[in-house]
Amino acid sequence: MKAVPNYKKLVLARFIAASITAAAALPTASYAQSSDANLRGTAAPNTTITAKNVATGYKRITKSGTDGSYALVGLQPGTYQIDGGPGTTQTVTLTVASTATLNFKAAAPTTSASAANATNLSGVTVNATTLTEVKTSEVGTTVSQRQIATVPQITRNFLEFADTVPGMVFTVQQNGNTSLQAGGQAPSAINVYIDGVGQKNYVLPGGVTGQTSSQGNPFPQLAIGEYKVITSNYKAEYDQISSAAVTAETKSGTNEYHGELFGNWTDTVMRAENPSEVASGEKQPSHDKEYGFAFGGPIIQDKAHFFIAYEGKEYDTPITVVPGNATSLASQLPPSALEQLGPAGLPFKENLYFVKFDWEPTNRDRIEVSGKYRHEDSISGIGTGQAASTAVDLVNVDKRFDVRWDHSTDSWFNRLQATYEDAYYKPTALNYGNGSVYTAYNNQNQEILDTGPATPLATENKGQKGPSLQDDFTFNDIEWHGDHVIKMGVKYKLVRLTAQDAGEYNPQFSYDVTPTGTLSIPYQVQFPVALPGTSPLVSTSDRQFGTYIQDDWTIDDHLTVNIGVRWDYEKTPSYLNYVTPPEVVAAFGMQDPNNAPAGQTYAETLAKGGININNYISTGNNRRAQDNEFQPRFGFSYDINGDEAHVIHGGAGRSYDRDLYELLQLEQTKLALSEPVITFPNQYHSCAPSASCIPWNPAYYGGLGVLQTLLAGTTAGREVDMITNNVKTPYSDQVSLGMRNKVGDWNTDVTVARVNSFQGLVFQLGNRYPNGAFWENGSQPWGNSIPGFGSLIIANNGLTTKTTQLLISAEKPYTPESHWGVTIAYTYSHALQNNDSQDVTDQYAFDEETIHDYPFIGSAVAKHRLVSTGSLDGPWGLLFGAKLTLATPIPGLNLACFGDTSTPSGCLPYSATPPGSHFLFGGPIFGYRSLDFQVTKNFKIYGNFDGYVRFDLLNALNWNNYSDYLENYGSNGVLNKTPVTFNPIGNIDGTPRELKFTLGIKF
Repeated sequence: MKAVPNYKKLVLARFIAASITAAAALPTASYAQSSDANLRGTAAPNTTITAKNVATGYKRITKSGTDGSYALVGLQPGTYQIDGGPGTTQTVTLTVASTATLNFKAAAPTTSASAANATNLSGVTVNATTLTEVKTSEVGTTVSQRQIATVPQITRNFLEFADTVPGMVFTVQQNGNTSLQAGGQAPSAINVYIDGVGQKNYVLPGGVTGQTSSQGNPFPQLAIGEYKVITSNYKAEYDQISSAAVTAETKSGTNEYHGELFGNWTDTVMRAENPSEVASGEKQPSHDKEYGFAFGGPIIQDKAHFFIAYEGKEYDTPITVVPGNATSLASQLPPSALEQLGPAGLPFKENLYFVKFDWEPTNRDRIEVSGKYRHEDSISGIGTGQAASTAVDLVNVDKRFDVRWDHSTDSWFNRLQATYEDAYYKPTALNYGNGSVYTAYNNQNQEILDTGPATPLATENKGQKGPSLQDDFTFNDIEWHGDHVIKMGVKYKLVRLTAQDAGEYNPQFSYDVTPTGTLSIPYQVQFPVALPGTSPLVSTSDRQFGTYIQDDWTIDDHLTVNIGVRWDYEKTPSYLNYVTPPEVVAAFGMQDPNNAPAGQTYAETLAKGGININNYISTGNNRRAQDNEFQPRFGFSYDINGDEAHVIHGGAGRSYDRDLYELLQLEQTKLALSEPVITFPNQYHSCAPSASCIPWNPAYYGGLGVLQTLLAGTTAGREVDMITNNVKTPYSDQVSLGMRNKVGDWNTDVTVARVNSFQGLVFQLGNRYPNGAFWENGSQPWGNSIPGFGSLIIANNGLTTKTTQLLISAEKPYTPESHWGVTIAYTYSHALQNNDSQDVTDQYAFDEETIHDYPFIGSAVAKHRLVSTGSLDGPWGLLFGAKLTLATPIPGLNLACFGDTSTPSGCLPYSATPPGSHFLFGGPIFGYRSLDFQVTKNFKIYGNFDGYVRFDLLNALNWNNYSDYLENYGSNGVLNKTPVTFNPIGNIDGTPRELKFTLGIKF
């Protein structure tokens, strides 16, 4: 490129220095994650390079340098005519979040598919050639519009297609809820960026707003152009993430009016029975309806355009109520509970809107304004361990508004973007009264089934709203030992976070289930009690700041290096400024009433057990926000022959996520609306007589008012949650090495990736026996509460995952000439975690003394997973698509109690893989099997109006993909050979065989 004048070097140096200085000086956290396409290459020196979007008429101009190199950054993904001088015009397609190479050289024109996709192109091409990004260190794959249009789909959630990317798993769960997961980390570690804006959920798990406990879609699929999934080694611009990044570009209006209208349908008669329905002889009524439209076009030709989309969804999803834990005792449940096992339904409705306007006043400027509105209403909370009587009514709303201005010159590009978001999640109990919780007699943490009105914890009010402002600046003509594209950015966000953790109703009575039956008298009751003068709703003004700089350095035709660093800072006042109530502080200085020696305070008891309570007592000024979140990121790609046919790539980096606010606020909401526990001693549960340990009286069934009078004027039984004063932000360290190859028409990639995540926040039991022990006679000190209060629950950082994956992909891209395309994605995973929860989002660990006492056991991740898709243009306007998914069984994780003599409790955290099922040939090794087909018939209606009819046949062979487990770990210290099996009449992931019918119109 052109040599940089001294003044430009000075400007660059000052800009970088100012960015770093600002990042260090501002007291608060983070940036833009580009979904743009970039184009680099060589042409004749000092030549004007013009890129014209063939759909919108938008033009971008730059000049090649004295060495002939050029770069166009910040382009909208799409098809462009690229002009590099007389006789060089090429028509190419640029994909989302990619940097493609196009070199203009004199050569004879060619129309072969392989030559059309080569790096060096010349002449005028009539059909657009898709330029594939291969010189990148990122581990990722692009999901094209062809895949979105042809791959069979259970639900119109555009993230479902990420399932075709190695390392990714999209799950349609037993209750219709969906999740997207990468490796062994939770879905909350993922971030989705739409038009460069992160959709991160700061309060709840799920990864993005609106996806917690939802059957809905985060965005209208009709409005998604294409997207890219990056599983590791993303560049420095990506923030608030420790797992995979999904970056999507929305559709825009063009210079022609286009639209689409569709509706699809399936119901009870169009699906097979699930295992529970087969066992009960009763088929639960169900239906799925999805419908919507999209319309876009010009406001001013070549200058301004609009696009609008709407999608609606109405479901009634079948669900099976089955026992949760300790399934071997389930047969001993009382008849009133047993009759609540079996099929049930989960109604759901969603409305989802999107609108977008763009204006290009000059070939240097582009302005976009867009907005999204999502509203859902559903019945939730039914399924494994939860009877239909415990259902909740869930309202889920997500509103977002975005304005951005792009400005470019020959040598730099800038994007200024302002956003506003407002999302909330409000489940409330459907029924009111006394609830029943049935637990294993020898471990009260093992809940078998909940019946009756939902727990107070089922009522929540959690959300986030506020603005953000970000700016990203790119130099694209820097030369120093090669060509540099240097990008830097800064972002400030002020978002109000809100959390209510429970409602004031529905006491929950717990009953022991023994090998000979269920005891008729409860052993405890838990109920809400409001603390006068406090509010159960906590809110805070969360401030986030982040900055980054990255350099994409093309040293020569072979070697490209990506170097970057980012820094984030977040300030959450409600955590930092929280003051532990003086009555709680005073309680730790009181005599330990749990048979401790005279004069021994509760704090001294804790100290004997290794807990310094001063590390959790907050004075309002002894907590500091973490300010060392520096994240170096390095990557490289080496093109062996300089022709993009064989490219070695690798990288390493660190990425910080964030602590969910629903956890940080617990030490406040648990006191404001506490849920004290009163124990009624029996042969399995003992406690020292006190206000929270009393004999049973049937009058206690009289309702919440009766129970609250038992603790009137006291804080007895109130759980006290305390968070370490030195909370850390969870992060992951990533390293990868792989090779991409082009073999004929096929693109392949083989990569080994290692991702370890650290410092996940986890809550554990703080109670200790008077001698400091956590175990005595095989029991935990649940009854040894804080004087005058209930149990102590403490939170520390320590959750860890370790995942190594072999990622193999092969793609034969679809071309109009060949009429077909195929993708193959294989993943081998070795994933470990230091807790025993099957639920990867669970941040409670009560089975060991500290999180560091947990062994690393296998995570709930399939060891082998294969996903293959294919599409074919058939005769008579037919379009065929297919998808095959095979995976080995997901291990079952739990506390294995079999009288093990090496542990104090006779139990140990354990991960066991259940036997699987057959697939055509071989042994019973598969836990998930699905073969899906779709066929679409396109036909002409009139003029520019075309119609289509589509049939999706899902799980065509009706394989049962079980998701519930049966556990029988053994006894007398002997572990069963097969301790975990699938429940053959339980729930399944995905769907039974199902036929879905779609009718649509395009114009």
